[in-house]
Amino acid sequence: MNYRHAFHAGNFADCFKHTLLLWLLDALRRKPAPFFVLDTHAGAGRYDLAAPPAERTGEWRAGIGRLLDDPPAPLAAYVGQVKALGLYPGSPALIRSRLRPADRLAACEWQPDEARALRRLFARDRQVSVHERDGWEAIGALLPPKERRGLVMIDPPYERTDEFASLLTGLRSGLQRFASGVFAAWYPIKHRAPVRAFHAGLRESGMRDVVAAELHIREPVDPARLNGCGLLIVNPPYRFEDEAPAMLGALRERLGAEDATVVRLCGE
Repeated sequence: MNYRHAFHAGNFADCFKHTLLLWLLDALRRKPAPFFVLDTHAGAGRYDLAAPPAERTGEWRAGIGRLLDDPPAPLAAYVGQVKALGLYPGSPALIRSRLRPADRLAACEWQPDEARALRRLFARDRQVSVHERDGWEAIGALLPPKERRGLVMIDPPYERTDEFASLLTGLRSGLQRFASGVFAAWYPIKHRAPVRAFHAGLRESGMRDVVAAELHIREPVDPARLNGCGLLIVNPPYRFEDEAPAMLGALRERLGAEDATVVRLCGE
């Protein structure tokens, strides 16, 4: 499988992931000290929803297409940023929009053509470094940051059957190097068994302060379909568990989703 996000940009999973990502970045901005963001699987940076890949699937119409007109208040920051940036922004473009002058982004992408697109997007931008490298390897190479505070965004393509195991290993490795960092990891929900096993592995790992937010478009019983998705947050910023339900509730209502939850997996 050769994953290309251009076919899926702006779909329900992007709306979910990017709404929460912007909240996490704004939480980091509450303190004046600089922060660092590592985007391990950055993609191309932005996507034309009128281009053939997006038009071929049309997934964005059931995602961002349902939010652009009169977005509910909990989603206003996300939708406003999408409109401000023009082409549908991937995570590195959204992260860049929230950086202050002393903050930094390292965006990693393994696919050569997408890495070239990232370099064009951030050409001559001194606050962004683009790395054509494996995102899992980057966790060991680029952490801890000199700022000693920040966010690690992990969003692998889940092309391999062992991607959940790689995610668990990556989280352990990252936390060993950057224990105070906020780690956000997106994962697909096709059917429940792999997600249950992943959550059990997290609990057994000894990790602390872990929360999972999930959005289910339909009941997760068909392993051939993307029925929902989750965002795992390690070291969630203050008030995440209080404010995330309003964002998820707005997404659930506007996107016609079946369910949305915020669950604490590991205590502080």
